[in-house]
Amino acid sequence: MPVIFEGIKIDCGYRIDLLIEDKLILELKSIKAFEEIHLAQVLTYLKLSNLKLGLLINFNVPWLKDGIKRVANGM
Repeated sequence: MPVIFEGIKIDCGYRIDLLIEDKLILELKSIKAFEEIHLAQVLTYLKLSNLKLGLLINFNVPWLKDGIKRVANGM
């Protein structure tokens, strides 16, 4: 995802895992537990892309429903 600041494109290497219908960001992980840095990463992607909703999904859990975290930007 390119970052555009004051009309200047900055190639800083942000890589969204999945962008669905230009409305939802999915960030996929396989970690023991969510940490603040993971939530901050999704929130940064949301702010830079002017999107409202993201999902942080951790596949390293016994039940997938326990590994889904909803992240909202300004909602």
